Amino acid sequence: MSILVVCEKQNAAKRIAVILSNGKARETYIHKVPVYFFERKGTNYAVIGLRGHILELDYPEQYLGWHRIKPRELTHIAPEKRVSKGARNIVSALKDLARENEGVIIATDYDREGELIGVEGLDIVKDINPRLEVKRARFSALTKDEVEGAFQNLVDVDYNLSASAESRQVVDLAWGASLTRFISIASNQSGKDFLSVGRVQSPTLALLVDREKEIESFEPEPYWEIEAKLEKKNKFTAKHINGRFKDKNEAKKVQKRAEGSENGIVAKVIKKEKKDKPPAPYNTTAFLRDATRQGFTAARAMAVAEDLYTNGFISYPRTDNTVYPKSLNLRNLLEKMKNSEFSSEASELLAIPRLIPTRGKTLATDHPPIHPTGAAKKKDLNRNQWKVYELVARRFFATLAKPAVQEVTNVEIDLSKEIFTTNGLRFIDLGWRKYFPYYTPKEKILPKMIEGDMVKVLGVEMIEDQTKPPNRYGQGALIAEMERLGLGTKSTRHEIIQKLYGRGYVKDSPPKPTPSGIAVIEALEEHARTITRARMTSTLENDMAEVAEGKKDFVDVVNESQEMLDKVFIILEENKENIGSSIKEALKKQRIVGECQRCGGELLITRSRRGKRFVGCSNFPKCRNSYALPQRGKLDFADFTCEKCGAPMIKFGRGRGRKKDVCINMKCEASKVS
Repeated sequence: MSILVVCEKQNAAKRIAVILSNGKARETYIHKVPVYFFERKGTNYAVIGLRGHILELDYPEQYLGWHRIKPRELTHIAPEKRVSKGARNIVSALKDLARENEGVIIATDYDREGELIGVEGLDIVKDINPRLEVKRARFSALTKDEVEGAFQNLVDVDYNLSASAESRQVVDLAWGASLTRFISIASNQSGKDFLSVGRVQSPTLALLVDREKEIESFEPEPYWEIEAKLEKKNKFTAKHINGRFKDKNEAKKVQKRAEGSENGIVAKVIKKEKKDKPPAPYNTTAFLRDATRQGFTAARAMAVAEDLYTNGFISYPRTDNTVYPKSLNLRNLLEKMKNSEFSSEASELLAIPRLIPTRGKTLATDHPPIHPTGAAKKKDLNRNQWKVYELVARRFFATLAKPAVQEVTNVEIDLSKEIFTTNGLRFIDLGWRKYFPYYTPKEKILPKMIEGDMVKVLGVEMIEDQTKPPNRYGQGALIAEMERLGLGTKSTRHEIIQKLYGRGYVKDSPPKPTPSGIAVIEALEEHARTITRARMTSTLENDMAEVAEGKKDFVDVVNESQEMLDKVFIILEENKENIGSSIKEALKKQRIVGECQRCGGELLITRSRRGKRFVGCSNFPKCRNSYALPQRGKLDFADFTCEKCGAPMIKFGRGRGRKKDVCINMKCEASKVS
């Protein structure tokens, strides 16, 4: 018998072939695509890797022109599948292999997208050879045990799971294409400058815009704190028990009374032992939150995690699960880890007579929590791979370790009847924090004190400060908020954030909405608020999950989405002129980079008839003042003008190095880049 094995990517195909053949697979090229052949237990195998989706969903050719059809009509037009660019050779190879084999095993990643990718490959080979016997290999790690086990216990393809992913494709295409066309045409922003709108993208952007408005509208309020500098063998500080004073005069009175004391009296000492429980195992959201705190973007962290998974170092990184399955042999994993850089940590944990891992709130059956599956050494991985691997390994160790034990001390000190407090923290046992040292609180050791002790007063200060606005969402925090609101899935949230950067709707880190991002959201929130809120997209996410569970039909979800879009378009079309003018006005403001030094007009970023961008005066043709601009890359203007000539300044730099402020006036000395 001969069997074709279809994998998600070429590197996964190679690894699976090496595992199943014990390294004896023969690599051959068919239509320039690597295919791995070997014999196993009397059966001949051919293993091929796809490149993710080899079929793409789009509208028929006659509907691709933006002005040939009203955007609203796209909602009810059935899209079609066609071979993706760059996948033609893979499709040709699949067809040839379909003729030569009797069975096919789908061995793509086991989730919605992976199942759909497998079914796309299956549709191609079944079209050539309908008699092929079809099976599915499910695994959560590309390790020998997992892969061998999956191929010994083959199951059926989950068509509900693939239908769920396909419903997402159809729904997202309809929302994205129709709304993007409507908004772009209404605001005259077609061509290269089109404005993207999406079912998940727009509510996510709205979260960032709403937070930015909170920050901008925040009015700081002054407050005062009274701090005493004290000494009892060692120096330490304590703050007034009232915390923040809103009344400066009241704070001054307290300070005056307290600073009249040469000594303070220890009024109360409370010591408590506090157990600090270990964290739950990593799901995708928790992993990305920690990875972004380590300096990764969410998209980069996921890409690195996928590389580690494909190479057999960690389990599948797309999971909601926070409970290790009973089938996961924790001791075997620790034994493996003895051959890594973490030999001592693994050995210490193996010495625990009974390992009791922590449990999170979510128990799922698709994949286990993210954990190390193979021993890695620093020299075998690049810098980013090692950082992610170490993060995953240390989290795994932490979930098996005992709680950390802290001694928390609270002391109250009387200074002329004014009570000051200070807190001490000391670790009695680091516990799990020994293995997962990220974000460990600093110890604060206070001198030994008992009630009635005298402490020397070195000084009493009144410290003025003001309330701070809320922080911008970091990428990890944004993903957690998206999860809470039901926006996207574990597999798509990081991609949505990356798309916002790619569209120019956000910049910097943490993400800050640009004027164009704010303009689109403000126009939608004023005239079609439902597009920017989570409710509709969350409803569709739940429906798609029910398709995966076999509770809802693919067609029902698509129909429901169409009904939602019809209602949205009624509102949009009624407000088309207002939406267009709102966005155009906001985009014009975004183009303003400063004041013209010749006539006092507005300097605007604009394009010539040939499409080249430059800065010109709003009073053209009366004023012909203009400046050339770099033709590639995103423009980032400084918020100040050139000290020498008054022209706008642009942040300029190559590669990842620090950008410098450069004057756009080529005749000015400040225009030169050193």
